[in-house]
Amino acid sequence: MIVIKIGGSIVDGLHSSTILDLKNILKKDKVVLVHGGGKDVTVIGNKLGKEQKFIVSPGGVKSRYTDKETAEIYTMVMSGKINKAIVRLLLNNKINAAGIAGIDGSTIEATRKKKLLVVNDKGRKMIIDGGYTGKINKINTLLIRKLLEGNFVPVVSPIALSEEIEFLNVDGDRAAAYIAGGLFADKVIFITNVNGLILDDKLVTKMTYDKANESLPKIGHGMEKKVMACIESLDMGVKEAIISSGNVENPISSAMSHINCTVITK
Repeated sequence: MIVIKIGGSIVDGLHSSTILDLKNILKKDKVVLVHGGGKDVTVIGNKLGKEQKFIVSPGGVKSRYTDKETAEIYTMVMSGKINKAIVRLLLNNKINAAGIAGIDGSTIEATRKKKLLVVNDKGRKMIIDGGYTGKINKINTLLIRKLLEGNFVPVVSPIALSEEIEFLNVDGDRAAAYIAGGLFADKVIFITNVNGLILDDKLVTKMTYDKANESLPKIGHGMEKKVMACIESLDMGVKEAIISSGNVENPISSAMSHINCTVITK
């Protein structure tokens, strides 16, 4: 069992060999795809006249501020436009796929963050309303397992369900980590537009769980979330977490063979 996380925008930049590579992987492994798509949410939100706001945590992590209207746009773009574009691409290439949102079958449950500690433009810490951002607390794998049993490739958008049955924005990398953990996956692969984690101007090809934890303060925004998701997946029993490029030939099998990528193990 392999869980693969792809960015919403990376779909257009994936190597031309990706689909055939996925077909070959599916001959011997079950695959679940989890996708992002924050850039599309920003573009469409702005087109709809809803300016997208971003906040920075005291640790320097930048994320989208999700009020109720933004949560509705996020759900529409992620679970509609992006999810169905990926499903269409797979179906067009004779890969049986089914798109679901994290809310379907209560697949991803999360707790709504009531308050957020952020750093303002002047560098001062302040507490703001948490909006509609969630912290994942439970994965229900029944629906995904049923799809896998029917030989579908599940394509999951990171929309979580709150305790109050609201739509919540959750990070796509963390969603992939939790889904991989819930499915007891052998591997979780985070496909991005770079080869992996760069430290001291060098690609880190192998990293232990402990070293990954130690390195978090030195890792830049964006990649930090992926490394954190790798650590969380290993905590939940996944054997191997990989960060790799989607721009190389046969990107999935290349990552599985540990070619020119970052592999983190416990």
